Amino acid sequence: MPARPITTVHLTSHFKKSFKRLPRHIQEKAVEKDALFRTDCFDPRLDAPKLGRELSGYWSYSVDYHYRVKFRFVNDREVIYFNIGTHAIYQR
Repeated sequence: MPARPITTVHLTSHFKKSFKRLPRHIQEKAVEKDALFRTDCFDPRLDAPKLGRELSGYWSYSVDYHYRVKFRFVNDREVIYFNIGTHAIYQR
């Protein structure tokens, strides 16, 4: 599958607050993964599944083993980041 670069990422206020609460080393990893995501949102290193059930329409990608970013595609080149955190983000 060819790379799909993302040109625009919108951040919700909830995402911004959650990001600020993360440990510094996780914030740094998240910035690195965001750069990878913007280059190729389906890079296998991101482990980016489409979510199901009550989270249908949302996707997530891995920052590390414990932390993930929950997002939604607006179109092929634009996304909205809704939350970042542990797997508990799927509960909200």
